[in-house]
Amino acid sequence: MHVVATAGHVDHGKSALLRALTGMEPDRWAEERRRGMTIDLGFVWTRLPAAGDVAFVDVPGHERLVGNMLAGAGPVPAVLFVVAADQGWQPQSEEHLAILDALGVRHGVLAVTRSDLAAPDAARAEALARLAESSLGKVPSVDVSAVTGQGLDALRDALVLLAGELPMPDHEADVRLWVDRAFTVRGHGTVVTGTLGAGALHVGDRLQLARDGALLRVRGLECLKESRQEAGAVARVAVNVSGPGAATLGRGDALLTPDRWLTTDTVDVRLRGEPAGDLPRELTLHMGSAAVPVTVRPLGADTARLRLGAALPLRVGDGALLRDPGRHRIPAGVTVLDVRPPRLTRRGAAAVRDEELREADGAAELRRRGLIRRAELLAMGVTPPAEPVAGDWLADPDHWAALRDRLGAVVEEHATRHPLDPGCPLESARRALELPERSLVEALLARSPELRHSEGRLYGSHAQPTLPPRIEAAVEAVRADLTRQPFRAPEAERLAELGLDAKVLAAAEAAGALLRIDRGIVLLPGADAQAAAVLARLEQPFTASQARRALDTTRRVVIPLLEYLDRHGHTERLDGTLRRCRDTR
Repeated sequence: MHVVATAGHVDHGKSALLRALTGMEPDRWAEERRRGMTIDLGFVWTRLPAAGDVAFVDVPGHERLVGNMLAGAGPVPAVLFVVAADQGWQPQSEEHLAILDALGVRHGVLAVTRSDLAAPDAARAEALARLAESSLGKVPSVDVSAVTGQGLDALRDALVLLAGELPMPDHEADVRLWVDRAFTVRGHGTVVTGTLGAGALHVGDRLQLARDGALLRVRGLECLKESRQEAGAVARVAVNVSGPGAATLGRGDALLTPDRWLTTDTVDVRLRGEPAGDLPRELTLHMGSAAVPVTVRPLGADTARLRLGAALPLRVGDGALLRDPGRHRIPAGVTVLDVRPPRLTRRGAAAVRDEELREADGAAELRRRGLIRRAELLAMGVTPPAEPVAGDWLADPDHWAALRDRLGAVVEEHATRHPLDPGCPLESARRALELPERSLVEALLARSPELRHSEGRLYGSHAQPTLPPRIEAAVEAVRADLTRQPFRAPEAERLAELGLDAKVLAAAEAAGALLRIDRGIVLLPGADAQAAAVLARLEQPFTASQARRALDTTRRVVIPLLEYLDRHGHTERLDGTLRRCRDTR
């Protein structure tokens, strides 16, 4: 399906042309038909050879109804611009063109209507000249009459060519459906309509309401009055939804793929139109079918910060426009550059920000933020410039290198401040680097060969505890005891007598003076391998009692020693009583 919006001055025959082209009535309200003037959006369609279904969004042309026109034209990729041969270019022709230009619409056809009432040459020439100066550029034109049928076949041919020029939609994209109409159907509940510009919808899908995050379920789908199980972009869709807040849906709401969009009330934008400094401070931002008041803060000549009266689901690269409703003019179109901009607190910050916004790609965005989740970058509308460094986290290379250097400094500083306990806890390192997850510290550690990780602590390459002379003497006394009886670990009383508490024993182990088997159980370094060698000479498998006798030790020591040997791969437990050495067959 292809979707085309109309545009043009009031009473130039937009609705009459669609009526003749499709055989359908675009004016939904009796008041519209009575007055012969479109007030709200209308929707009709036809099927064209070689183009398939072409749906039209008929918009009102009166200056007081431009808000309605924008709600229909905003999400639509192409336009059927209508100018009456007997009236030529008019004020609302100009405003509608300004809207299309601000939105960056690049595809269209000019229809010169009422060509049976006046020669169309002058109206056509002026319209084509004005369109050529806009984002539409050069477009084909057709002289038509809704009354006589003149030119309708030529218009159909032009629409077929237009359809062939439209870009292919991305059916895998995240859905953002701007609601242009909402109503209730007896027995079904709330139905909303809109133009699906990208992605696909399926019956049973969950959609997230942008304004409050509520999850709604798709109960039913229609395209052009036909029930569907799924609908892919580009398409006019009617969606039957249920869930919390469904009854409150209205024009300007957006339904989204859950957890894939960010809503924001502050954006930095690039302007197309009047200089930022000449813009009124208060304007209205039109995006999709939404219209929200904004406050404008200039940053540079063509950049500004907009503070929105209500948060919208926006992404980098989105096009929108600013409108001055009091003066009926479109001062600027905008392109979104940042949906999570930094605060501007210092003098001169606006100028600095303007300079930053000159770079607008994934690498620049990552450089500005240093560290960000890949999913968040995608939700902002930015293509990730690199692979994650840990999990879903992306890091700017320079920032990542600086973090690695800082990690080394943090570890060394901890060792200096805690000579008996030089290992910096992983969590302490995370807090010092102000990182959101410990996995990032671990990723930095993997790229820091000068650091090592042991039991949740980080050590520098030369991190050895410095034992005070008194402690060193006590440790030497224990070593002397163990030299005589290598598996007779000192009792708790002996350790207390020497002043060797858990912290000091940990420092002695880190210094390579002792080996801690378990809480309060210390042996000489290498005692584990020595014990494994003794046990390997036993008949396999063996019991704990046999191991105790072979090692000449006590049950207090042998049980934690055997468990230590199990953990480190020297032995393996076969059942509740038997073990064997792993290298024994």
